[in-house]
Amino acid sequence: MTYKDILVHVDDNPRAHVRLDLAAGIAARFQAHLIALNIRDQALLPSHVTAQFGGDLNQIGAVRDAEEAKRVEAMVAACHTGPGVTREWRDVSGPRTETLALHARYADLAVIGQAEPQSNAPRLADELIMAVGRPVLVVPFAGRFPTLGRRVMVAWNGGREATRAVHDAMPLLAGAQTVHVIAINPGHGMAGHGDIPGADICLHLSRHGVNAVCEHVASDDLNVGEMLLSRAADEDVDLLVMGGYGRSRLREMVLGGATRHMLDSMTVPVLFSH
Repeated sequence: MTYKDILVHVDDNPRAHVRLDLAAGIAARFQAHLIALNIRDQALLPSHVTAQFGGDLNQIGAVRDAEEAKRVEAMVAACHTGPGVTREWRDVSGPRTETLALHARYADLAVIGQAEPQSNAPRLADELIMAVGRPVLVVPFAGRFPTLGRRVMVAWNGGREATRAVHDAMPLLAGAQTVHVIAINPGHGMAGHGDIPGADICLHLSRHGVNAVCEHVASDDLNVGEMLLSRAADEDVDLLVMGGYGRSRLREMVLGGATRHMLDSMTVPVLFSH
């Protein structure tokens, strides 16, 4: 298994080049096709609204979007991808979340940015993780990430979503120097873990040539998301792999959960699968 097409969402945000560089690095590693997707999400206003302002706000918005697209295209053109990588620029119009999900379904990996605090922009990761059936790599809104996938942490709970995440991340895991599998407050039984939590998945990974070690942690003081971020800092990881929304998204929004905590507070890129 490998990644042959990488989709990255680009826009006029100052942080867009960070996720573009990460996506280009992944594409270079796997000699993949890199797709840079810009979405013009200009909603058309009714004429009675634009008339109140004495001008065509729709036209003004279209001109603004075109200018932004030119700047983003120039950024993509200046991105260094290295030999063996083909590159594609897509400039499309439509509802941002739905359009991004549509294009992501035809790629092996989608790379997007974390929602910024106090931003009115749509939280793209929430929808994509649930909608696309592909791994989604979310890049934090702050920080620099010179490497990706050298030291990886896998959040393992024995569930379907975590199993899918491990499978989807296998190309990156196989090339990592170390993969740290961590089970937090593991349960037992058919829906949980074996006698040694994490041992079975580490054995599976080792058969794929992955240098994996397992750890299980019991903690009553911190929630799972906080513990994962704490252990990620301790292990100096540059990528976290985890299943997304093992519980319903509504339940996590109301009650909290590891996915919601990570989307709000991530400090390293996180690869989610659902």
